[in-house]
Amino acid sequence: QVQLVESGGGLVQAGGSLRLSCAASGRTFSRYAMGWFRQAPGKEREFVAATTWSGGMTYYVDSVKGRFTSSRDNAKKTGYLQMNSLKPEDTAVYFCAAGWVASTVKNDYQYWGQGTQVTVSS
Repeated sequence: QVQLVESGGGLVQAGGSLRLSCAASGRTFSRYAMGWFRQAPGKEREFVAATTWSGGMTYYVDSVKGRFTSSRDNAKKTGYLQMNSLKPEDTAVYFCAAGWVASTVKNDYQYWGQGTQVTVSS
C-alpha cells in the first residue's frame, strides 16, 4: 500500500514557477513508477509526466516539455514536479499517482493523492 499527499500548489502569475511535492508513506514507494496528472474544470484528467521507479527515465506531455521537470527522491519517499514558465492553461488540480509502470494512461496507476490546486493568472 502507498498513500500519497501532494503539496505546493497555489496562485502564481503567468511566467512564474511552482514546485509540487508528492509525499508517500509505505515501505514500497521505490518500487513504483510515479505519474503526474492534472484536471481542469469540465475536462478529463490528463497526463502530465511520468517517472520510472529509479528516476532514470521521465516522460512528458508535449505541452509541458521544456517547462516542467519531474523527479523523485526515493530515500525521502517524495516526488517532485518543478513547473516553470507557467501559463494560464496550466491551471488545474494536479495529482500524483503511483503504479507499476511509467505510463501515460491514468488507469495504469493504482494509488492516487488527493490533488493540489494550481492557478495561473494572466
